[in-house]
Amino acid sequence: MSGKLSTHVLDTVHGCPARNMEIELWAIASIGQKQLVKTLYTNNDGRTDELLLNENEIKVGIYEICFYVSDYFKGYALSLPQPSFLTVVPVRFGIADASDRYHVPLLVSPWAYSTYRGS
Repeated sequence: MSGKLSTHVLDTVHGCPARNMEIELWAIASIGQKQLVKTLYTNNDGRTDELLLNENEIKVGIYEICFYVSDYFKGYALSLPQPSFLTVVPVRFGIADASDRYHVPLLVSPWAYSTYRGS
């Protein structure tokens, strides 16, 4: 099995994939030290056109995906306070086996989010 990391963002307010949301993937070297791996945007299906990490890039370690939810929801005619309750949703997780497949979905609204390890 080839290791990989992917994501999928679902907008729970509108009941649809979150299109054109900015996502940053960070590698966490140690407490307080992060290195930007890549910046991607979700497509019309709420996924990225390329993997966050492909089989040649994935390594054992700690990672963080930052989802720019406030910028995404500003594109809709919602009456939201400024600053927004959720601005950036960071999801920090570990990859223990670089040959495994990791999928990190995000279900999000301007006020709440949920994530889990998908398949």
